[in-house]
Amino acid sequence: MTEPSRQPAEPSDDPWVAAFLAHLASEAGTSPRTIRNYEHALKDFRTWWRESREAVPDWARLDRDDFRAWLRHLARSGLKPPTIQLRFSALRTFYRFLHRRGHVTRIPPRDLPLPKAGRRLPQFLTGDQIELLLAAPLREWKRLHEAGAQPFEQVRLLRDAAILETLYSCGLRVSELCGLKAGDIDWGGQQVRVLGKGRKERLAPIGAPALEAIRLYWSRLDPPPAAGEPAFFANEKSRRAMYPRLVQMRLKRHLAAAGLDPTITPHKLRHSFATHLLDAGADLRSVQELLGHARLATTQVYTHVTTERLRRAYDQAHPRAR
Repeated sequence: MTEPSRQPAEPSDDPWVAAFLAHLASEAGTSPRTIRNYEHALKDFRTWWRESREAVPDWARLDRDDFRAWLRHLARSGLKPPTIQLRFSALRTFYRFLHRRGHVTRIPPRDLPLPKAGRRLPQFLTGDQIELLLAAPLREWKRLHEAGAQPFEQVRLLRDAAILETLYSCGLRVSELCGLKAGDIDWGGQQVRVLGKGRKERLAPIGAPALEAIRLYWSRLDPPPAAGEPAFFANEKSRRAMYPRLVQMRLKRHLAAAGLDPTITPHKLRHSFATHLLDAGADLRSVQELLGHARLATTQVYTHVTTERLRRAYDQAHPRAR
């Protein structure tokens, strides 16, 4: 086993942590948000260790008692169970990486009993709310078009309409949408090739309204995107791909215009996609495949959403419900 050299104060300067983060970014296909969360978790652990032990952690020599102490510290700090679980997920993933590389012989954070989070049901938009949201960019585009506004702003509204249609039509994660290439769209087969978590590919059906919205958006680009270029541009001149933060900002704008809650995230469109499919009678396994979930249990939370809603409707409408 390779013994670690003395490790510096910041995770970005720690050779093992740096190698781990680079692996996540280049090989594991992990989302940028998860990488940031894991980096923060490792930095937080190192800061606590340095302040409480007056040394930097020697990853190969830490044991379960060290991580139990860390768990007690997090609990005393008032962190919520999901946050604590995320911190330990980062540590377990890091240690599995070190174990595969032969740097450590055990994974001490594994199987520690963590505080359980209460089940939180996904939020979603109703069918009517989805219709209002999807119509919002085109309503603004029509107004600007009639007023003779700058062409670039008109193009971006058409882009936004295509993005919202695609997110809802395919149930994509925002990172998946931002990673779409023009060549990933199969126009004849009405499907898109999606690169999901862990670089796993799947084919997702895409509806005619979404394809028409993309076609209209591309018709205003000069030239339209080549097969290897992004399907959606953050900037038409630089032809740089959309990025999650910009999708969120544009969504917020259109939510406000539609009279909806502007704090709704792009992921809520994915929740809406899954909930509406199950409401319409789709089977759970099919929805799992469409969402790209590795485990059926991840998809099953949506059955609780539909069951809760049906229960409320029953209680409110049936004369002998109570």
